[in-house]
Amino acid sequence: MGDKLVSSQLSRNEVIGLVFRLTLFGALTYFGVRWMVKAIDPTRKQKIEAQKRAERILNRIGVKNVKLSEYELSIAAQLVDPSTINISWEDIAGLEDIIQEIRETVILPIQKRELFAGSMLIQPPKGVLLHGPPGCGKTMIAKATAREAGARFINLEVSSLTDKWYGESQKLAAAVFTLAIKIQPCIIFIDEIDSFLRSRDSYDHEATAMMKAQFMSLWDGLITDPEVQVLVMGATNRPQDVDRAILRRMPAMFHIGLPNPKQRKGILGLVLENEVVSEDVSLEDIAKLTDGFSGSDIRELCRNAALYRVRDYCNAEVKNETATGTSADSEVFHDALRPISKEDFSNALGRMKDSKMHTGLKTFKGRIPDLD
Repeated sequence: MGDKLVSSQLSRNEVIGLVFRLTLFGALTYFGVRWMVKAIDPTRKQKIEAQKRAERILNRIGVKNVKLSEYELSIAAQLVDPSTINISWEDIAGLEDIIQEIRETVILPIQKRELFAGSMLIQPPKGVLLHGPPGCGKTMIAKATAREAGARFINLEVSSLTDKWYGESQKLAAAVFTLAIKIQPCIIFIDEIDSFLRSRDSYDHEATAMMKAQFMSLWDGLITDPEVQVLVMGATNRPQDVDRAILRRMPAMFHIGLPNPKQRKGILGLVLENEVVSEDVSLEDIAKLTDGFSGSDIRELCRNAALYRVRDYCNAEVKNETATGTSADSEVFHDALRPISKEDFSNALGRMKDSKMHTGLKTFKGRIPDLD
């Protein structure tokens, strides 16, 4: 009887010991493999830096006592503090009608939420699409919207959603929405949205298709919950390439087209506001000659025109140094610059015409006449 009891006790101890050893071995294996995966991950350093940057941004914008997952911290690194956005409506010329419509349909429902609580028809849209030619101010409008609305702004980089490990991209896509809900009101901005949410086809990679499907599913969750103040705003110059299912989720669409002569004159006035311009320069004449120019084209035109006076100054200084053997005082450099002249704009127009023609971008119609 005693021998059986001892034998039973030994057997039980052996089982307990075996279970303990297996548990210990399993734990060591799990943490060992996890350590090895992190050690060989080439993006580990970037992820750690992104998480540290996210924590600094969250503290700066006043997000406290909010617990975020590892994936949400990775997305939070792309947060932009509205107070640090240096783009306002005053920096955008020629788009007054669109700005007013955005204020009424997007910004006001966020700022005056209590006024719209009783109606489902005038709730802010959960999706806004800005489309039009490149360089016409789509990104500037998105930033100015976030600044005036006082919303947190996630400038989502599509590359941040891709990961080499299977299933990680879906988790990152989900983190975009869970983070936005935790820090609402929030605007998720996707520039060149057609490159990420383009029309689906049978050639899409399985992981990409799954990420798109999950993105749209989570987006639907925002649409069905009127209490959530999260807005997805996209910008593209190829709206025809965006998936139709995405377009359905973006009912508010704004076409940011090429500026007309009146708008071009306004943009010229804004760009040249702090520049010294000759009195014989007519902004109206320049506006008429810049048919087909985008806002960025007009800014580049003004920059090229301004550089001609710098070139003249440098040439004059070289001649002066050659003649006198002395160098000019650098403190009077800016005061010595002459005003931007009509000839400068004429030369800049011709230069931009040649550049566009050589690159195949035939924006200009006919010959660029001399402003004189």
